[in-house]
Amino acid sequence: MKTDAVRILIVDDHPLVRDGVRARLSSRSDWIVCGEAESTAEAMHLVRETRPHIVIIDLSLKNGNGLELIKQIAGLIDAPRVLVCTMHDEQLYAQRTIQAGASGYLHKQRAAELLIVAIEHVLEKKLFVSDEAHQRMLTRTLAASRDGDESPIEQLTDRELQVFEGIGRGMTVNELAVSLFLSPKTIETYRDRTKRKLNLRSSAELMRYAIRWVSEHNEN
Repeated sequence: MKTDAVRILIVDDHPLVRDGVRARLSSRSDWIVCGEAESTAEAMHLVRETRPHIVIIDLSLKNGNGLELIKQIAGLIDAPRVLVCTMHDEQLYAQRTIQAGASGYLHKQRAAELLIVAIEHVLEKKLFVSDEAHQRMLTRTLAASRDGDESPIEQLTDRELQVFEGIGRGMTVNELAVSLFLSPKTIETYRDRTKRKLNLRSSAELMRYAIRWVSEHNEN
């Protein structure tokens, strides 16, 4: 292993995706993949053990959630840079991941074209997002003091959004509790808050709305 090479950790729960990312990175002789993980626990272990310069993270992981993983990594001393590479809706998630501590957001549909460029930007301590996401973040910043600027979904907290999306994927309260490392009672609290924020009258109505939203906005 080259001691002066850029070390890159890949965190994704799909082996084929990890293979594809590794193959794409092989074009650079000065970069090495120092590890691969499919869960938050495994990722944190490898971050501490291999000390990567950059971590490429998907938001949907085998055990845990990519958004929470970003926050954990950002809290480390000498934290590596983080590039999110995911199929999740950029319009909703790009700003959340940047606020959590990521330095870039790349949609998987454009990874073959832009992965190398995105990594170079992040390693140079530059922010990498699409022009559309950048413009949206600027617009939100300028309009932050105005009421009613965000859609109801955008007003959900990160945890509320995770629970909402899990409901849309057909997960039960107990399954969400295990996935997010929370108690079933806490999941129910987030579910009730989400229902109120979305002005929905029942859990069944919330489920129908969540299923429809997930089918329209997520592709993995």
